Amino acid sequence: MIITISGTPGSGKSTVAKILLQRLNAERIYVGGIRRDLAREKGMTLQELNEYAQTHPETDVDVDQKAAAEARHLEKKGKIVIVEGRTQFHFLPESIKVFIKVDPTVGAQRIWKDLQSKATQQERNEGNINSLEETKRSTAEREEIDAKRYQKYYGIDHRNESQYDLVLDSTTESAGEIAERVLKYLQAKKLMKK
Repeated sequence: MIITISGTPGSGKSTVAKILLQRLNAERIYVGGIRRDLAREKGMTLQELNEYAQTHPETDVDVDQKAAAEARHLEKKGKIVIVEGRTQFHFLPESIKVFIKVDPTVGAQRIWKDLQSKATQQERNEGNINSLEETKRSTAEREEIDAKRYQKYYGIDHRNESQYDLVLDSTTESAGEIAERVLKYLQAKKLMKK
């Protein structure tokens, strides 16, 4: 089984993926992490890489294709695979497609809180963000830039909720509660035992 997780910034996609990873004894492919590493290799922040990607499709397409191929490879080896990436539902149409959304202000607050840790700042590689207002602006800009690239390269809008099997709103629910809802969905679909 392959589960793809997409969603809006600050919705808790990574935290939910990590919980599911443990609960399902799964393998995780984190496309955002791959792109953040690519940005570091190029001496860029994630935002700079996203701007660069507007005229260099390989920074998206190659990463997305490799992530999907790796997911299929792991699944063939009998693994449950969780692929966290905004466009992976498109590359892995056979997957269980989960979309997690959050109110943009709440999402920005979560990101800003995470950025208070130096380790998280380095991991996220988002550059210098010095306030909650700047986080809100930067997050909204990134979401629009990403959406334009996905439309240009793949002809999709990752925010169109009709493309997903399960749409969840984490605005008032914890990552643990969202993960439980994913597990209940899998049980209801008879994709896993209770």
